[in-house]
Amino acid sequence: MKNQADSKPGVAALYRQIPSVDELMGRPRLTELAQQAGRALVLEATRNVLEGIRSAIQRKAEAVEGAMEAGKIEQQIASEVHRALVPSLRPVINATGVVLHTNLGRAPLAAATIEHLRQTATQYSNLEYDLDARARGKRDVHTAQLLTRLLGAEAAIVVNNCAAAVFLVLNTLAKGAEVIVSRGELIEIGDGFRIPDIMAESGATLREVGTTNRTRAADYEKAINERTKLLLRVHPSNFRVVGFTEQPTLEELVELGKKRGLPVCEDLGSGCLTDFTPQGFQEPLAAASLAAGATLVTFSGDKLLGGPQAGIISGKREFVERIRRNPMFRALRVDKLTIAALEATLNAYLRGALDEIPALRMIRLNADEIGRRARAFVERLRPELANGEVELEIRDGWSVIGGGSTPQQQLATKVITISSVRYSAAQLEARLQEGSQNMPVVACVEEDRLVIDLRTVFPEQEQALIAALRDALR
Repeated sequence: MKNQADSKPGVAALYRQIPSVDELMGRPRLTELAQQAGRALVLEATRNVLEGIRSAIQRKAEAVEGAMEAGKIEQQIASEVHRALVPSLRPVINATGVVLHTNLGRAPLAAATIEHLRQTATQYSNLEYDLDARARGKRDVHTAQLLTRLLGAEAAIVVNNCAAAVFLVLNTLAKGAEVIVSRGELIEIGDGFRIPDIMAESGATLREVGTTNRTRAADYEKAINERTKLLLRVHPSNFRVVGFTEQPTLEELVELGKKRGLPVCEDLGSGCLTDFTPQGFQEPLAAASLAAGATLVTFSGDKLLGGPQAGIISGKREFVERIRRNPMFRALRVDKLTIAALEATLNAYLRGALDEIPALRMIRLNADEIGRRARAFVERLRPELANGEVELEIRDGWSVIGGGSTPQQQLATKVITISSVRYSAAQLEARLQEGSQNMPVVACVEEDRLVIDLRTVFPEQEQALIAALRDALR
């Protein structure tokens, strides 16, 4: 029995006008497209477009009239193939002033890092081959030799992120036993992952001590029993507790660990290898924690270190080697590209070339430098805009580090504020992110004005940003 849609006048005729798959695939344009993009993809797109036309006829036949020409259908098919082939992961312009923007990929990599990646990715490498011994080697050596030198550690290994590093430490050293940690350090990291959950999955039992705002070394000592295998200290890298607070120093925990024969692990999270005091904020240095006697220190590679996503475990050789022998290490280890990117980033530290690392260079910019860029940028942008329709102003502002680092600490900056008589700030923000012809731009909105912070815009992106703003403001 025909449904009501099929019985409407003209519907049957429209169905008969739909070209067949074979007819379309035999047309020169789609034949050429199939040679370029693959017949299977073009065939799938053709079937999807034709199914869409049939559905449209059922919903509203008159709306489809005029769209049944084979040439128009070809264009729909070509557009669908193009959408399927365009990578969904693409570069954007970060105009937010958030240096380590988690949603935008955290730390961008240095040019030298990309070149080292290119060489490693396009050729064979000595990833696990010892050229001196002419025998199989370990992939750890490429980063370990740099990490141990920079940190003053006896040994270091790398896994895929800091959560994996913490998991491996707990699983290796305290599976089936207890780990003592301050109640005020049971943090939640990105995307809803919580330290207690990671501990539970590791097989270690969490033993909380102290209170949310105050914990003393005596609290740790009182909780130690025959099942205790590890003392854990977690740096609150993504929050701050202020006011009536207290926590034991790392030195106090190290002393307690020596007294009771227990290792001490500090999870620093943000992975700071350089002193940012001149920039007006402080983060604990991984090297300082190791120098203070921590058995192990864990931290991220793509935060303040400025490299690729990675989790670094550094410290006493005996304990690092135990972790390396854990079968889960192989499941969580990194590939050659991460090793190459991390090695190149660490090499910049070794040479003292911190400005080669984009995230560090952005952090080290001062407000005067950004102000000069902002004024020059506005002078170049203004002629591209319609007179009287757009208001541009340079104001004092604040950038943030982001990425779960340095909470409540900001960097003085200069921002460009933009208002339009045609569009609200929210509409401008949306138009900038459409990015149909231009690179998508992610900016901020404050007090119904679009806010641009050039701290996180690469100088070579400024012309693209001008083009995006010009088109969005039309």
